[in-house]
Formats: sequence, C-alpha cells, structure tokens
Amino acid sequence: MLHVHDPFRRGQLAIGALFFSLGFQYATWASRLPAIKAHLDLTAAQVGLLLMATGIGAAAAFPLVAMLMRRLGSRLLSLLSAVGLTLLLIPLSVMPNYPVALLVMGCDGVLVACLNVAMNAQGAALEAVHRRNAMAKLHATFSGGSLGAALLASGMNTVTSTMAVHFGAAAVLLLLLTAYARTGLLTHEQVAAKDEAAEAREQKEDAVAVAEERGAKSRGKWTLPARMTLWMGCAMAFGTVTEGAMNDWSAIYMKDVAKASAELAPMGIAVVSVMMVLARLFADGWRSRWGDGLIVRAGSALAAAGLAIALLSGGVVPALIGFAAVGLGIAAVTPCVYVAAAGQGSDALTLVATMGTTGLLAGPPVIGFIANATGLVWGLGAVAASALVVSLCSTQIRWTSTA
Repeated sequence: MLHVHDPFRRGQLAIGALFFSLGFQYATWASRLPAIKAHLDLTAAQVGLLLMATGIGAAAAFPLVAMLMRRLGSRLLSLLSAVGLTLLLIPLSVMPNYPVALLVMGCDGVLVACLNVAMNAQGAALEAVHRRNAMAKLHATFSGGSLGAALLASGMNTVTSTMAVHFGAAAVLLLLLTAYARTGLLTHEQVAAKDEAAEAREQKEDAVAVAEERGAKSRGKWTLPARMTLWMGCAMAFGTVTEGAMNDWSAIYMKDVAKASAELAPMGIAVVSVMMVLARLFADGWRSRWGDGLIVRAGSALAAAGLAIALLSGGVVPALIGFAAVGLGIAAVTPCVYVAAAGQGSDALTLVATMGTTGLLAGPPVIGFIANATGLVWGLGAVAASALVVSLCSTQIRWTSTA
C-alpha cells in the first residue's frame, strides 16, 4: 500500500475510496438504464423523469444534509451515506413499477447529496490540515470509479443478464471500500480545527471591509459571504451541468449529428472521460503554480469555446477535439470550488455541494428536454453556455490557496 504511514497519503487514500465509491455506485445503476427501461417498459420521457428524480432528491436534501453535518460530522456522515448507497442497489435491482422506481431514485439523490458534501468536507480538511493540494486527485478517483463500474458491467453482462447478481457483486466491492475508508478518515477534531482556522481567517478578512458591508446592509443587500456562496453555488451547478451532460449526450451526438460509425460513437464519452481523469491527476500541481481562480476561469472558457467551435464546425473530428477541450477545461472546476466553499464554513459547503449534485443529476435530462424541442446541437449549445457561465461566476469568487 502506498505510503500508508504518511498521514497525508493515508487520509488521501481513505477519502479517495469514498470518491471512487460514489462514482462506482452512480455508474453501476446508470450502466443498466437500458435494462431498467425494458424491465419497467418506460418511454424516453419517463427515463428522463427517472433521472430527474435523483436531482430533485439531491436538491430537497439540503436542509437535511446541513443538519446531519452539524450533528454527525463529515466522517460519520460519509460512512453512513456510503453504506446507504450500497444497500440501495438492492431495491434498484428489483424495482417492481415506475412509482417505486421514482421513489428509489429520489432516495438515491438524497444519499448522493449526503456523501458528496461529507467526502468533500473531508477532502478540504485534508488540504487545510496538511497544507497540500489533494482535491483534484480525489475527484479523479470519482471518474476512475465510474470507469471501474463500466468495466464491471461489461464483464457481468458476458456472464449473466440478471441485474441482482451484477448489483450484488458491486455491493460487495462498495462495502469493502467503505471498510477501508473507515480507518483513515479525518477525525471530528481535525475537521473542527480546520473550520475554526477558516472562521478566524474569514473574520480577519471581513474586518478590512466592515464599512462596505455596513453600507450593503443599510441598502438591504446581501452581505459579502452570502453573495460569495451564491456565486460559488452558481459556478458549481453550471460546472456539473457541463460535466454530466457531456457524459450522457456525447455518444448520441456522435452518432445522430456527427454521423460517426457505431465503432466511433462511444469515443465521444471516452475522450471526455480520459481528458478529465488526466487533467485531474495534474490539476493539483497547476493549482499550486497558477492558483485556483485562473485554473477555473481559463479552463471553463476553454470548454465553452472548444464545444461551441465543434458544434459550429460539425463532423466527427471537430466533435472529438471539442469534447477533449471540455474534458480538459472543466475537470478542475468542481475540486477548486469545493475547496473555496469549505473555506466559507460547513453550511456554505453544504449548499454549494447540493447545488453541484443537483446540476450533475438534473442537468442531463434538462439538456434532453432542450434537445427534444430544438435539436441536439442546441442542447449541447446550452452546455457550452453553461461552461461560459462558470467562467463568469469565477471572477466574483474570492479564491484561497492551500499550498
């Protein structure tokens, strides 16, 4: 095991196991959507609403997650929600009808929101405690989990078509990952120390702008922390819309619009995924060199411009180049925004993470509704616009460096 006696590396591996688990669980059920559609005899619109139910569950979970974070702390909430998502695979494999499916997917969204907030709080605390960047690599393990689930699904399909067997094997792996994470997560005292340091830093910074804040209050406007949280949440939501929509719609664009062959069509999602993983593996170094703000602004602008040019050009090669630009540019957005939100306190992190989860889960069906009304080119055009919104929002965020 890599550097198990190094507290930073041990914590990074434990938290990384949670990120891997979330990506793995999400991609496990997503890989069986065709089977779920056939089993329940669903229309395309019903599948879209099924996906939307996860986003609704995540958005509705905000008050619950905020309360659980205060009462349980990020360590215990991480473990409980990871186990909950694992156990949820059981009803997912045997859903008897559509109403039950909607309920189960709503519960999945709630648990995803819990784990997403708690594990990112752990990651931000790890950076603060050890003064070393780690968040981008942690998010790379989420993408690795999705890839691992896709490979398992492919292998299981060659052995059996029974969803219960597939999900049972996935559940065993997820429980093992949770057990491993349990021994290395940061304690409540370590996370609390990070929060106290962040609060002290915020108080010092806010003291410099007391007159400005008083003026804003006298005019009935939001104070700086409230505005800051809003900008972060907006950047996170539109960033995850971009990320999620590309994962779900790139292959369909390749086949139906770019007229790629059946062999080339899957290369759309492959290019996005590979570029995201590679970028996240190197992004912590970029953050140390250039700062989080520049990485987010330049990266999201690259994603918007690359995808827009690809859509205007048409064809397979421009599409693949544009998709690569999206994967490269958007990869570091969520890790950087999570770190910035954690610096504002646990409530801000909870709100921002909930908005991110909602964007990731609800974005793809929304893009589907746009595509159904106007065409997929316009649908992906909305994705390019989402990336541009991220770049604009990032100019209003106060970025801090951990390295």
